[in-house]
Amino acid sequence: MANAAEHRGGPGHAGVIGDGGRLGAARLLLWALAAVLAVRQAAVVLRVPPGQWLSAFHLPGALPGSLYDSGSGQFTGTPFAGLVLKPFVGFAAPSLEVAWTCVTLLFVAAIGLVAARALPDPVPRRTALLAAPVLVALMMVSLPVREAASPGQTAVLPVLLVLLAVFRVPAERPAGFLVGLAAALQPGLLLFAPLLWLTGRRAGARAAAVTFAGATALSWASLPRDSWTYWVQDVAGTGLGGAPDSLANQSLHGALLRLGLSGPGEIVLYVALAAAVVWTGMRRAARYARDGQVLLAAAITGCVAVAVSPAGWRHQLLWVLLAVAGKVGKRAADRTVWPVAVVLAMTLSADVLLPNLAVLAPVRDNVLLLTALAAACAVPFLPRSSPYWREPVPTAYGRPAAARWSRVPLMPFWRRVLSRPNLLLELLLIRVGYSLYSHIRAAAPTSRTLAESNGRLIHGMEKALGIDIEHAVNHAVVGAPPVKAFFNFYYTSFHFVVPLTILAALYWRRPGDYRWARASLGLATVLALVGFWLFPLAPPRLMPDLGFVDTVHGVQDLAHPQYGAMTAISNQYAAMPSLHFGWSLWCGVVIVVLAPRTWQKLLGALHPLITVCAIVATANHWVLDAVGGALVVTAGFGLVYVLSGPRGALARADVSLSMPRPRTPERVGSASPSGERTSA
Repeated sequence: MANAAEHRGGPGHAGVIGDGGRLGAARLLLWALAAVLAVRQAAVVLRVPPGQWLSAFHLPGALPGSLYDSGSGQFTGTPFAGLVLKPFVGFAAPSLEVAWTCVTLLFVAAIGLVAARALPDPVPRRTALLAAPVLVALMMVSLPVREAASPGQTAVLPVLLVLLAVFRVPAERPAGFLVGLAAALQPGLLLFAPLLWLTGRRAGARAAAVTFAGATALSWASLPRDSWTYWVQDVAGTGLGGAPDSLANQSLHGALLRLGLSGPGEIVLYVALAAAVVWTGMRRAARYARDGQVLLAAAITGCVAVAVSPAGWRHQLLWVLLAVAGKVGKRAADRTVWPVAVVLAMTLSADVLLPNLAVLAPVRDNVLLLTALAAACAVPFLPRSSPYWREPVPTAYGRPAAARWSRVPLMPFWRRVLSRPNLLLELLLIRVGYSLYSHIRAAAPTSRTLAESNGRLIHGMEKALGIDIEHAVNHAVVGAPPVKAFFNFYYTSFHFVVPLTILAALYWRRPGDYRWARASLGLATVLALVGFWLFPLAPPRLMPDLGFVDTVHGVQDLAHPQYGAMTAISNQYAAMPSLHFGWSLWCGVVIVVLAPRTWQKLLGALHPLITVCAIVATANHWVLDAVGGALVVTAGFGLVYVLSGPRGALARADVSLSMPRPRTPERVGSASPSGERTSA
């Protein structure tokens, strides 16, 4: 496996030579961001009380002690790792904390630098300059590094040793020695020895095997009881540091145990699946290594190693993040799907990526494992010989359009894409966006005193304006059970269904308008979050002494700040602006603008009118809350206009794009509708 070539320029550099100053500034900013994230991670780790640092090691000061204390079982490393770490126990706790944290984060930065230099040629100058700080910043916020930087973990060092062996050490035997050391610390990485063998570095493969055997024999001679515990009693560490079926064990064995399988049947199935993954993954890794994509080959091998290990802990899955080096997809619009999916899986918790539904539990509990398996066995990375490697099928953009109002400047850097976006990427972003919205909304201020004070302020303003109709409407609806049932049903049923239905219809029938509508809804929702933070507001149903009846949630105990099950679901004081009305108004505007028939436009206009009646009748919002919802939706549409121009021109371009055209041979790198030539 040849070392990666140094990046000294290439065909991709010509277009950005004149942007050297801007690239240099961007690079400095990205390195500054990576440094800030590293300092933040160090601060989090160093907040661990000094007494807990050595407890994570469980290393007695003298050699005769046991590494794997049966009462705690927190140490997950190999006996060789314990043998290496034991001498550090003699250092004072504060010195050990600072040194361990700094060295770990320096290892992470070194991995980013080595990986960035290992990208397969040709590399555009922009990528070559920005890859290292971007990768280091992503690793600093990734789940594996956040866990690997905790006391007692050694998962980062084996990754660095392997990358140095593959890319920076030209001699085969020293490179194999580093791989063998990495495998002695993390046994699954011994799979890099077959990779060396398959790619022609057989002396390195033999050196790796000999080094691993020697280090393991040394640990058996020095720590026989611990070696028996690790290799025989707990089968390569399975169960040490946590239950084998815990969510931290992101291996095939852990996934099968979480599915309820156990006993000889589970072991047979695990061995069969592991053998299939090794066979498929190692063949792919060797193929990509021979193709010149050595970093991708290393990432695939690392993913296989963690997936097939009896215990593949989350902090060992940094390899998945390195798999973004592979290119996927023939279209330029699809190139971001794999990197975005990997970054989301590696930085966000599983409950953000997937809803908390029982049917999704097998996927949600194994997100990291499934991502590693996808990288190892399934994702169709392009070979460098592919005609789409350098120039994918370009994205179609709408022609720039002038503003209708001369006083409103346009910022057309947000180019209007006409093609249908990738469905997987859209679903991921919508789910993550809604999860972040829910978390931010739940974290908004919940001071009851402030919320009720703001509620009295809103009520007083409505009295002054003569629009305080909430009490009269609420009690009129309570006295009419059929009307109350209708408004309750409408309030609880259409808030999410209608917007999602509109987005789905636009995605399928009007992709250009889908992007316009989706962006306006997202911007309006972000603006609403600002309102929730700045102005916590008690809705009418939670205002004491005003006599409102909560027709949807039932009677509330206003003497206590907890209002039943709804308190655990959502922030009860996130009421201004009303997104119940705001989203319904967005639906109405989109339907009125885009629906082809009059009756459809009429139904669209009725939806926000019925919604505003429902939120007032059920005592869930003040009238002015609806006004706030209308303001943020108007601002959302306005921001999209400023960023991408008038929608009318986009609609005409969208219609012209969907008309039948004569079939012509596809030509890579052809001009886009805007007259611009696009590339990767």
